[in-house]
Amino acid sequence: MASFIFNSCFIYLCIVFSLLRCEGVHAFEGRKIAENNEHLLQLQLNDLLPSHACKLSTTVGENATSMKVVHKHGPCSQLSENVAAPNLLETLIQDQARVDSINSKILWSSDQSDVRETDATKLPATSGVSLGTGNYVVTVGFGTPMKKLPLIFDTGSDLTWTRCTSRDQFNPIRSKSYFNVSCSSRLCSSVTTATGNSPKCTSSTCVYGIEYGDGSYSIGFLAKEKLSLGSVDTFENFYFGCGQDNDGLFGDAAGLIGLGRAKLSIVSQTETKYKKLFSYCIPSSSSTGFLNFGASISKTAKFTPLSTKSSASSFYDLDLIGITVGGKTLSIPPSVFSTAGTIIDSGTVITRLPPSAYSALRSTFRAAMSRYPLTKALSILDTCYDFSKFKTINVPKILLSFNGGTKLAVDVQGVFISNGVQQVCLAFAGNNDGREKGIIGNTQQKNYEVIYDVGRGKVGFAPGAC
Repeated sequence: MASFIFNSCFIYLCIVFSLLRCEGVHAFEGRKIAENNEHLLQLQLNDLLPSHACKLSTTVGENATSMKVVHKHGPCSQLSENVAAPNLLETLIQDQARVDSINSKILWSSDQSDVRETDATKLPATSGVSLGTGNYVVTVGFGTPMKKLPLIFDTGSDLTWTRCTSRDQFNPIRSKSYFNVSCSSRLCSSVTTATGNSPKCTSSTCVYGIEYGDGSYSIGFLAKEKLSLGSVDTFENFYFGCGQDNDGLFGDAAGLIGLGRAKLSIVSQTETKYKKLFSYCIPSSSSTGFLNFGASISKTAKFTPLSTKSSASSFYDLDLIGITVGGKTLSIPPSVFSTAGTIIDSGTVITRLPPSAYSALRSTFRAAMSRYPLTKALSILDTCYDFSKFKTINVPKILLSFNGGTKLAVDVQGVFISNGVQQVCLAFAGNNDGREKGIIGNTQQKNYEVIYDVGRGKVGFAPGAC
């Protein structure tokens, strides 16, 4: 077993980005939303206020690998945070940094020749992998004996890693099943795809380095260990990053679980058992959701094919083809969506659309909401309302249409994001350029089971899952 003392000098990226946390950023909690008619939803004013009590979901997975998902800063989380969560403006700045990083990663993946060869003191500045680490936490087991670790999950990342120092939750010296990966192993070369950075060597051990847009980072050994998921499933030789030098805004989370599509992702490594099938339900900040491997809860989910125009190995590309607002299908040429394409992402908060598509959505939504007073914009959100004088609000339904006839009827929790009842904003934004990727963000995914059947090349949606 290689030494666990690892000294590294490095220059980390200067992109301003921090973890997506939403305490102080209010989604709509709790009460049942009554449908006003076929094309409207009715929202109670109290639903704009944050809840400080944890609401446990009654929905549980049918398989043994169902794991509870909680918001890192919500009342259901058992993590103790020592720093204040960002407000909505800070969250939007962080979210834009993630979007910029996604576009950077796509460019990097399409032309890996852009990655500069550097010595051990530098990591390539052209790497686009610095996405940020998301906000939703699941607990998995590492080692022998098993140690339970809370990990942030992210569909835009590939490498799973955890802190591996004696002062942190996982100490590999105490595990009988831990082994370092040598530099000569073919798995070592997979680090480049999984992190965007070329691997290094120390004492013949493969060394990874991964950076996030906020300057957070993890540097350590590529290793293999026993991984435990749910109550019964174990994987004896799971490859992961054993972080020796970690710093940033991870809080008390032990690391990250990568749900991307590259060789080192957990999805690829568990393919033999789970057939590259997983699903999750992203809850509100005061509720619980789930992450399942190998099975889904819903028997009635509607599926859309993964796009054949995939732009990067980590991402899940879908063919968005239309938008309906309040029963009105927007007049948007198909080429507007197909030019850059669309991905679905668990870590992006606000859905991004091509500029002309967002413009059509905004104008139609504003017309349907004309009885409510607009208020000042907030960062990238330019359609915000003051609901302080209303007890109920009628909200036009928003449907996102995908290839194959699948429609995602956005839950009312996915329509708005709130800075309090006096500034409630439409949770969509336009890209700066029609060539930038559209992104289906996690706000619009809330309360849906999102099913990734990667082996069969499709993604499904089932409402009311958590």
